Amino acid sequence: MAELHVELVAADRKVWSGEAVIVLARTKSGDIGIQAGHTPVLGVMDSDPVTIRQADGTTVVAAVHGGFLSFADNKLSILAEVAELAEEIDVARAEQALSAAAAESGAQRRAEVRLLAVTGR
Repeated sequence: MAELHVELVAADRKVWSGEAVIVLARTKSGDIGIQAGHTPVLGVMDSDPVTIRQADGTTVVAAVHGGFLSFADNKLSILAEVAELAEEIDVARAEQALSAAAAESGAQRRAEVRLLAVTGR
């Protein structure tokens, strides 16, 4: 199966880099799935988990908040304002942040996305 190269970068660090068979993300225009050979695209990211499926069957999930994605020449670049791998997220802390953020909708959505990335719920 053909693969594409993926770079997931946050404002402060490179979060993940590697090969994937498909990447699923949410842009302001809607959900998108990108595989090798996809038409070049540029999109504005929405706060939501990004799922990266690798050829060996493993899946990498990251909470992504804002930024852009760009695909051309079999390379997908996701440049996020904030991004965290699901394995880096402390679930108890994320649940606490969600409760504390109830009054501020932007913070609440960021907390929800962090929990989605970890739990899928």
